[in-house]
Amino acid sequence: MNLNQVTISSTNVATATEFYKKLGLRLIVDALPRYVRFECPDGDATFSIHHVEEVSENSNVTLYFEDENLDETVKILQEKGIVFKSLPENKSWRWREAHLNDFDGHHLILFKAGEDRKNPPWRVN
Repeated sequence: MNLNQVTISSTNVATATEFYKKLGLRLIVDALPRYVRFECPDGDATFSIHHVEEVSENSNVTLYFEDENLDETVKILQEKGIVFKSLPENKSWRWREAHLNDFDGHHLILFKAGEDRKNPPWRVN
């Protein structure tokens, strides 16, 4: 089994689309204004957005996007107008993370984990 895609909801798919394009995702399905799907620039996962009239305030969704050049990517995104809640910092779980929200308030974490993403010292065998 492999994770194919994650889908989130948005009250304005067109605005959300522009945000995720700025992040570097590639648009591969355009059914605006109801639905879009993106391809991540690395790997083979996809990410989609579908239209809703109202986004639930308690969705508790956090989207993680890994980037090997995290600090440089954050600088580039800031130059494009993306606002971060926190800039890259090292975490106790050995990941480097930056936090932000999208147009609909979904929590995003851009991170760099390397081998520790799937193989931290505390991994269960």
